[in-house]
Amino acid sequence: MLNEREIESCYLGQFIPAHYHHNMLMDQNRMHGFRSAIHYAVKPGMKVLELGGGTGVLSFFAAQQASKVYCVEFNPDMVTEARRLLARNHNGHRVEVVHADAFEYLPPEPVDVVICEMIHVAMLREKQVEVIESFKRRYAARFGGPLPVFLPEAVIMAVQPLQQDYDFEGYYAPIVQFQPTSVTYPGTVELAVPQVYSIIDFTQPNDMQIAWEGLFLAEKSGMLNALRFITKNVLAVVPEESSTIDWLNHYMTLPLAEPVNVHAGDVLAVSFSYRAGGSIPSLEASLRVEVMHDAIAAGLQRASAAA
Repeated sequence: MLNEREIESCYLGQFIPAHYHHNMLMDQNRMHGFRSAIHYAVKPGMKVLELGGGTGVLSFFAAQQASKVYCVEFNPDMVTEARRLLARNHNGHRVEVVHADAFEYLPPEPVDVVICEMIHVAMLREKQVEVIESFKRRYAARFGGPLPVFLPEAVIMAVQPLQQDYDFEGYYAPIVQFQPTSVTYPGTVELAVPQVYSIIDFTQPNDMQIAWEGLFLAEKSGMLNALRFITKNVLAVVPEESSTIDWLNHYMTLPLAEPVNVHAGDVLAVSFSYRAGGSIPSLEASLRVEVMHDAIAAGLQRASAAA
């Protein structure tokens, strides 16, 4: 019998097909960001653990400096694929591909860096937060402190009200959309500036439940029918340069069940809640938007002008 987590994993599609992993290899922004961050974080002779290894490419990046890399993957098809590809690459012999559940695995020795790329927009679907929190507790119990460096180090999430075109050659379909961040979409109208709603710092304990209520000042008039979710992954902090190495997920645009007419100057009250690693429909079901007029809007406008 499958337990509850295994049933949820099947529903959420945790065992994504190999071609999806292959597509990630072709994402130049992702590849360059992770390669740069791993090159910065992993020093010669270090021990590294990757949780959720996929094709093994991030373990390969680490193996160019590390003396040993443990690459943990639960999907048996991807275990075979990672071993096949690593055998063809320089220093691939430094990577041990381990067929195991990241929720349960601990390395046989302390490690210096932990890589965990289970990153979905808004920390949905994939279990990155839960896996890392579980790992930190089990690692500390076995090895004590200090904890390894985590990559990514942090995740910054923001939300933005939109008017989104859902006309597809005359077919109206309010669907979830994923949009590359480097492309301008004429069917997307930004009605207000984004607001950060959560920051996950992997050096600190993190709650699985994410809940937010906030106010936006509408800068344009239009039909508010969607919210855009933005996820910036801080892969590595580079203090000596006062900079970070980042990677942006695709924007995720979720349609609202009930569109709202807004005018420039309106105040928009937005709220939602979901569990890290949960389903997209669970977030969609929690979305609430209300237009607030008169005194509240006037007060915010005065505060904005004063600033």
